[in-house]
Amino acid sequence: MAHTTASFFLLFIALLCQAQRPAAEQAQRAAPAKAPPAGYEHYVAGSPADAQTQTAGGLALLGGGTDIDEAFRWMIRKSGGGDFVVIRASGTDAYNGYIRKLGARDSVETFVLKDRAASADAFVVARVRNAEALFIAGGDQWNYVSRWKGTPLAEAIQHLAARQAPIGGTSAGLAILGQFFFAAENGTVRSQEALADPYNRLVSVQRDFLALPNMQGIITDTHLGERDRMGRLVVFLARIVQDGWAAEARGIGVDRETAVLVEPDGAATVVGKNPAYFLKLSHPPETCKPGAPLTARRISVYRVTSGGKFDLRKWAGEGGTSYSFDVEAGVLKSTAPGGKIY
Repeated sequence: MAHTTASFFLLFIALLCQAQRPAAEQAQRAAPAKAPPAGYEHYVAGSPADAQTQTAGGLALLGGGTDIDEAFRWMIRKSGGGDFVVIRASGTDAYNGYIRKLGARDSVETFVLKDRAASADAFVVARVRNAEALFIAGGDQWNYVSRWKGTPLAEAIQHLAARQAPIGGTSAGLAILGQFFFAAENGTVRSQEALADPYNRLVSVQRDFLALPNMQGIITDTHLGERDRMGRLVVFLARIVQDGWAAEARGIGVDRETAVLVEPDGAATVVGKNPAYFLKLSHPPETCKPGAPLTARRISVYRVTSGGKFDLRKWAGEGGTSYSFDVEAGVLKSTAPGGKIY
């Protein structure tokens, strides 16, 4: 009797499981697939509504390292206290709290854009397009070039410049603001490597990412003295002229903890701890070809320390030091007293 009861019990359990399995399978088939994670992270501090304030144009060119409070206050004033947007390809929302402490503004928000698709996202593009100030953080500029160039996001940045909103960038964020730019497609390049062979695969100079006011014909570089990048900046200028992109190439080199604040009329002021450098090459280099060290002479340099002025349209400075560079067979030489480069 006990054996018969046990058999009935096992049969009942088997029938119950068989009845439940189709229902479970049907529910599993009906459940929607889990949405893939978004290609960006978004952080906002302050009002999420779209503010509309009177803005004034300008460019804040930061050389990297510790951020310059004065540069951000300058951007906040020009934003009219509106929405301040930060874009980057990696990192955190650390700028939100930092910027909010520096001055009155409606909101500060950060987008961490992880792939190229994010640069076409309607929400991302609208928030950038409607911002009253935009700042591009540091990182790896190849991420910016490969993910942003030729996208609706780049068009939104261009729209901001056209409607006279301030735009800034530091380190990699500054690297992409000129008409010409070091893309870092194959990684970074040291001055010695670039001077020894201007067509080294690491010297990935590109053009026409953005067309910002007063940046026509200009390439920028950052962390200049700190990382001894003057030589490679000279090579970038030589490549631009040698490759026929411009008859005259101009460079702005900004050291760490330093900023160049550019007004809409091209008048620039240097702020921060270290100098900025304004270079010009107005003729073809003597030797600039693959596999051979660079020779290029009469490269003008103007060195400006904090508080000094420089006019990007006239390409002339006030209160700084003027000298020149020659490159002989890959060796950079200066006419400054003592042969000083920086």
